[in-house]
Amino acid sequence: MSENLSLIWSKCIHFMKDNLNALENNSDLKKLENSFELLFDKVKPVSLVDNNLTLLVPSDFYKEYIEDNYLSLLSAALKKNIGKGVKLWYSVMENKPAGKEKPIISNVKGNTISKPKLQAALPQNYSGNIVNPFVVPGIKKINIDSNLKGDFSFENYIEGECNKFAATVAKSIAKRPGATAFNPMFIYGGYGVGKTHLAHAIGLEVKNLFSDKVVLYLSSEKFIQQFVSAAKAHKQTEFANFYQMVDVLIVDDIQFLSGKAATQDSFFHIFDYLHQNGKQIVLTSDRAPVDVMDIQERIVSRFKWGLTAEIKSPDLDTRKKIIVDKLSRDGIILTEDMLDYLASEVKSSVRDLIGVINSVIAYSTIYKSDLTLDLLKETICKIASNKKKIINIPYIQEVICEYFGIKKEDLLSKTRKREIALPRQLAMYFSKEYTKSTFSKIGEEMGGKDHSTVMYACETIKDVSKVDKELKKYVKELTEKIKQ
Repeated sequence: MSENLSLIWSKCIHFMKDNLNALENNSDLKKLENSFELLFDKVKPVSLVDNNLTLLVPSDFYKEYIEDNYLSLLSAALKKNIGKGVKLWYSVMENKPAGKEKPIISNVKGNTISKPKLQAALPQNYSGNIVNPFVVPGIKKINIDSNLKGDFSFENYIEGECNKFAATVAKSIAKRPGATAFNPMFIYGGYGVGKTHLAHAIGLEVKNLFSDKVVLYLSSEKFIQQFVSAAKAHKQTEFANFYQMVDVLIVDDIQFLSGKAATQDSFFHIFDYLHQNGKQIVLTSDRAPVDVMDIQERIVSRFKWGLTAEIKSPDLDTRKKIIVDKLSRDGIILTEDMLDYLASEVKSSVRDLIGVINSVIAYSTIYKSDLTLDLLKETICKIASNKKKIINIPYIQEVICEYFGIKKEDLLSKTRKREIALPRQLAMYFSKEYTKSTFSKIGEEMGGKDHSTVMYACETIKDVSKVDKELKKYVKELTEKIKQ
């Protein structure tokens, strides 16, 4: 260790010891002083280059303990003895046979920096060069494919009461990615309501306004596949390096990280690095953060750091706007009664509505004539007769929610109020009746309920509906709605 660096570090240690009583947990100052001595006795400074200080610590435990208990005090000491803008790095010694220890560098604050030059002698058991692990040789930002769909732009996104708030926030983020309070932006809603389109629109607008920024869109399934491949090849570091170069990270259907503990750990550290360095994160899910199942609490808490925006199924006016916009591009104009009929026939999602519109265009082309209301009705009837309904758990949940006039997040919540508990039991019952899902799978889809809870719900509905006229009526009417 150079004499200059040693002196600076000694001053930092002295400053922190003198100010231990400033810590929140100072009920026993003597005990705190002993803990401080034991901890920092094994922490050594190894380099200070261009305001980048690297500390050598024995293990990840030391790094995490410093961050959790002494980071504010250490930051104050560094500011006083080195100056403003100091970036703190840790070099963690892995437990390997003597002479083969390998340092791992990670930082708490500050932007990615170039490889620092060593200004201090390293300990004898310290081998390898200090490198910046967030730079992968041979990978350049310009070579990263954003995976964005060009037609999923803000221009093609139809706004209505169902999505206006989310769209407004999305546009604000695109103008100042990572610089607003909306980081992360967590977009949630049911099937086919436009979450993915809005997420792509953010990425496309950022690319349009900031050509130098790296934008990456991918599904959570793709993220999981990449992580598994990296783990098998022992390239987890390269995996993290790649994602830490991204300026705007967009992950679709984040709920599918459920139960993937190792992938969640990796995502957590990538999230923290990007967030700390002012990078924008956009996530989509089919449910609110609080209802995402089997995700580490520390990750769920980070979902809530920024802004959560719900996109609901399109209302009648929004459906009309979508129809007019889509058909006008193909030169097809509908009368008001035709527009009302088409908009009223498809209520479930934007995706389903667009599917019907595409079919209408196709039929119009085949008939080689202008559309009439009768032809429109005939077309939709043909579509309905040819379309095999897919009954799955999300679809059953939507039917239940619409029938009882409740929100999906309430259905999946833990509340035991009867006005929610009964619809939830019915959803479990019909999920078992009309899908091949196991009790455990249904429980997962119902907000993380235990399989025994699902079994009890199914038995209760089956038994009580035989003697309770009101429940029997619910079962009958819902059966018709689900099968129609």
